[in-house]
Amino acid sequence: MMNNTIEVRDLLVVRGGRDVLPGISLDVATGVTGLLGPSGCGKSTLLRSIVGVQQVRGGTVTVLGAPAGDRSLRDRIGYVTQAASVYDDLTVAENLRFFARVLGVGTGGIDSVIAAVDLDSHRHRPVGRLSGGQRSRASLAVALLGDPDVLVLDEPTVGLDPVLRRDLWALFHRLADAGTAVLVSSHVMDEADRCDRLLLMREGRVLADGTPEEIRLRSGSADIETAFLRIVEAAA
Repeated sequence: MMNNTIEVRDLLVVRGGRDVLPGISLDVATGVTGLLGPSGCGKSTLLRSIVGVQQVRGGTVTVLGAPAGDRSLRDRIGYVTQAASVYDDLTVAENLRFFARVLGVGTGGIDSVIAAVDLDSHRHRPVGRLSGGQRSRASLAVALLGDPDVLVLDEPTVGLDPVLRRDLWALFHRLADAGTAVLVSSHVMDEADRCDRLLLMREGRVLADGTPEEIRLRSGSADIETAFLRIVEAAA
C-alpha cells in the first residue's frame, strides 16, 4: 500500500464566485511527482493549499500526518513560489543566514545548499544583482535549508536555460532518492518524463494520475503532450 506523504480530500477553493478547485482528491508519495497543466488550471492554488497558505472553502489537506499549515510542519516543508522569495538587498549568503534563523535550523547547512543550487561563485553578491534564474535558485536554496521532508516547487525551472533545467531536475531526484517527497509544478510538457509520477491538471481537476509510461500507454500516445490532448478530449 502506498505510503502517502500528502493527502488531499474533496478540496474546494472558491475565488470570485468560481470554483478554482471543485472538490478534488489526490495523494502524493515520496519520489518526484510532477503536477502538469496549462497556466491558470489551478496548480498554484493546489500547491498553496498543500503548504497551508491558501484559504479553502471545504475538504482537507494532510501533510506528514498533520493538517496543512500546522506549526509542526514549518521546518519540514520547503516551498518555492513562482516569484523569488528572497531579499534583493541581501547577498545570497545573508539571505540564507537570515532564513536559517527564522526557521530555527541553524546555519551549518548553508554551504551545502549554496553548492546544491550552483551559486557558490555568487554567494556574496546581492540578490538584486542576480539574473532571474539565479534569483530563483537562491529561493530554492532557502527552501532546502534544514533538509525538509517535503519540497513543494511552483514552476521552478521557468526561464532557465536547458543546462540549468537539467541540473535542477538531477538535484530533485537526488533529494527524492534521499527520502524527500518532491512535488513540482510545470506547464512545460517535455518535463513530464523527468518525473517518477504525473498528475495532469486542467480547469481545477486532475484528469490523469500515473507514471509517464502508464499515461502514454493508457491514452495510446507516443508523448505526454499528445496524451494530455487525448485525455482532455475524452473528458469533454
